[in-house]
Amino acid sequence: MEFKLLTQDKDTKARTGEIVTDHGKIQTPIFMPVGTLGAVKAVHMQELKNDIHAQIILGNTYHLYLRPGTSIIQAAGGLHKFNGWDRPILTDSGGFQVHSLAKIRKIKEEGVEFRSHIDGSKHFFSPEGVMDIQRKIGADIIMAFDECTPYPCEFSYAKKSLGLTHRWLERCIKQFNATESPYDYRQTLFPIVQGSVYRELRKESAEFVASLGMEGNAIGGLSVGEPDDEMYEMTELVCDILPKDKPRYLMGVGTPGNILEGIALGIDMFDCVMPTRNARNGMLFTTRGIINIKNEKWKNDFSPIDADSDCELMRTHTKAFLRHLVHTGEMLGAQISSVNNLSLYLWLVAQARKKIEEGTFSAWKKEMMVKLMTRL
Repeated sequence: MEFKLLTQDKDTKARTGEIVTDHGKIQTPIFMPVGTLGAVKAVHMQELKNDIHAQIILGNTYHLYLRPGTSIIQAAGGLHKFNGWDRPILTDSGGFQVHSLAKIRKIKEEGVEFRSHIDGSKHFFSPEGVMDIQRKIGADIIMAFDECTPYPCEFSYAKKSLGLTHRWLERCIKQFNATESPYDYRQTLFPIVQGSVYRELRKESAEFVASLGMEGNAIGGLSVGEPDDEMYEMTELVCDILPKDKPRYLMGVGTPGNILEGIALGIDMFDCVMPTRNARNGMLFTTRGIINIKNEKWKNDFSPIDADSDCELMRTHTKAFLRHLVHTGEMLGAQISSVNNLSLYLWLVAQARKKIEEGTFSAWKKEMMVKLMTRL
């Protein structure tokens, strides 16, 4: 993987860049739609390409390991061939999912023992095993295995957890370097900075990760319940330490406003389930604000879902029609809503790139923050 830093904003730490992988180029800052099981819920691959303009999607190691299993994916020739997505893919390590299984997992030095949420069967994730699993899944960018600390947590626990995450990271890198991609393209490993909301620990982790000289770096353990102000404080602290010539990935973040703030702090890559999850519950993000399409007020509104959208579908379908679909439980309602929200997210980062290049990002961001938070 290669990364080129292209433009630096004059008023903020926002920047544009280009990541080059064997499956194509990624213009940053970028948002990555989440395809937990190898597919973005309710969205076809052609829609991801043509309507949403996604450049990269994310898969989930924990879920893909359980179903369909790495043997099936490898037999297909890797996830790209299995799901028909010929652009870059990133897989997370499963660390966050293991964190969310607190009642049915046990963390120890060797790794994590857990029970499947599907059938209760026992499994074990070690740093070495997770590297091998992700190699077989076949993502272009794979993540180190870490422990995602809960919020809130005591300093003593966060410090102990960070030490474990750093030791696991060293094992991940050793295993990654000792193995090769099973496919005809290169794979890249990103370490993850942890440390909860403690400045001392975040600084220690960021310095350790930066010293490893990997091709890209991630920031984990945020957007797990902490106030936005603390998330931004930790993000800024870490971005000031991580190398400027490597892409920075803020994991699991967040709202459109969170993404704009993250870009201003120097983040290049984002992912979050929010746009598709909220879409399935009737919440739409638009260029003019937030819409709860289930509300009665949209019943007779025959205006486009979002007249200023970059997506033709949103300029064609009406609010009344979409409300009807959602209200009646028609599957198409979840599809249109998901395409709308993902289109907005990808439009937002594309506009951010444009404004950074033009030198008007700061003023545009201030204007957009008001619009994006307005409930229509």
